[in-house]
Amino acid sequence: MGAQRDEPGQRAPGRLAVRTVPVGDAGDLIARLPHRRPLAWIRRGDGLVGWGEAARVSIPAGEDRFTAGEKWLAELFDGAEVADDVGLPGCGPVAFGSFTFDPASDGSVLVVPAVIVGRSSGRSWLTTVGGRDASAGPVRPVRAPGELRWHDGSLSAPQWERAVCAAVASIQAGDLGKVVLARDLYAAASDEIDARVLLARLAVRYPDCWTFCCAGLVGATPELYIRREGAAVSSLVLAGTTPRGGSNAEDRQLGAALLASAKDVAEHRFAVADVRTALAPFCDRLDIDAQPSLLRLANVQHLATHVAGRLAAPQPPPGSGSLGEHASALALAAALHPTAAVCGTPAGPAMELIRELEGMDRGRYAGPVGWVDAHGNGEWGIALRCAELDGSRARLFAGCGIVADSDPGAELAEAQTKFRAMQDALQG
Repeated sequence: MGAQRDEPGQRAPGRLAVRTVPVGDAGDLIARLPHRRPLAWIRRGDGLVGWGEAARVSIPAGEDRFTAGEKWLAELFDGAEVADDVGLPGCGPVAFGSFTFDPASDGSVLVVPAVIVGRSSGRSWLTTVGGRDASAGPVRPVRAPGELRWHDGSLSAPQWERAVCAAVASIQAGDLGKVVLARDLYAAASDEIDARVLLARLAVRYPDCWTFCCAGLVGATPELYIRREGAAVSSLVLAGTTPRGGSNAEDRQLGAALLASAKDVAEHRFAVADVRTALAPFCDRLDIDAQPSLLRLANVQHLATHVAGRLAAPQPPPGSGSLGEHASALALAAALHPTAAVCGTPAGPAMELIRELEGMDRGRYAGPVGWVDAHGNGEWGIALRCAELDGSRARLFAGCGIVADSDPGAELAEAQTKFRAMQDALQG
C-alpha cells in the first residue's frame, strides 16, 4: 500500500531546494512560531520548530504505513538540492511525523516544513525550503483558550473500570500477560485553541519531557522510542507509575514503594524485553540498565530503564527507498512499535483486547511522533500526555498498564493523574 498524494491538503512537490545556515542564538524556539499550526520537538530549550508546508503526505491504514512513509520521504529527499552549512542532525530537509497507534487506523502524517529553526549543542540554525522567506507572514497573537467545558469521551469512569475488570479476567485466564487500556476526555473552549499556548506551558512545566506538535497533535511525552545520531542509538523505557508526594518524605516513600512493587516491576520488565527484542537485530552492541531507576516528573514518578546501542554494519543498500546508510530513526521507531508500554504483551492479543474494550479509535495517541532528517538521524517518542486539537475542541488521552493484580479504582486514579498535564496546560 503506497502513500497517497492526491487528497486535499497534501503536497508532494518536485525537486526541493533546501538551504541550512548558522544563526545566532535562536532564543525561545516556541516564541518564534508565527501561527497556530506549528511543528515542534523540544526538550530543555533545544530541538526543532517549523512552520509552513513544503511537502505533506497522509498515509493510509496498514501494517506498512511506516515503510510507505519512509519510501515517500526517501524519494523526496533523494531528489532535493541541499546546501547545508551546519551539518548537525536535524539540518537540511527534515520531516515531522505522527503515526497511528493501530495499523487499522487512518491518520498517519508526515510534514516537511517550509521553515525550520533548530538548536542543539549550543549551535542554532535556520533551514528554508524553496527559497521561503523565514519572516514571511505576520505573527498572530497568542491567545489562551478561554472558558473550558469538559465531558467524558468514549467511556465514563464506571464503564472504564468495568473494562479494566474484563482485562484483568483475560489476563488471569492466561490469554495474555499485560494490556494497556486508555481513556479519552473532551474539552470545548470558548475560542480556537492555540497550540503555541499549550507548547509553551508544557515546555516550562515538563522540561525533561519531549514537547511536541505535529498536525494538531500536541503534548509532552516522557518516553523516547529512539534517538539516532549516526550509528549511535538510545531509548528510554517507562512503565510503572505513581504520583509525586506532597512533601520530600512522602515523595521518597512513594518512589521506594514503586521500586518495590512486584506489579509495577513486572509491567516494566515486559516493556524492557520488547525494546531489547526490537533493537537487537539492528545493533552490534546494546547496553541496558540492569535495574530500573526512578524518573521524577512534575506530577508523576515512573520506573525508567535507559538503553544505548550502536547500529551494526549499514543496513539497507542504496536505492532501497530508505533514509541514509543505516536503519533510519523512523525505521527503528517502526520496529519498536507497539511496545508493551503502550499496547501489552503479547502484542497481537493485547491489540485485539484494546479494540474490544476501549470503545474508541486511539488515532495517533500512543503512536510514534517525532522527526527524521535526510540522513536518517532523528528522535521519535511515544505520543503520550497529549491532545488532538480541532479548532476550539481538544481530545485528551491517558492510559494505564493492566496486569493480573491490577485494581480498577487504582488504575482509574492513575489515568486521572496522567490527564492532568494536558488539563493544566489548557486551563492555564
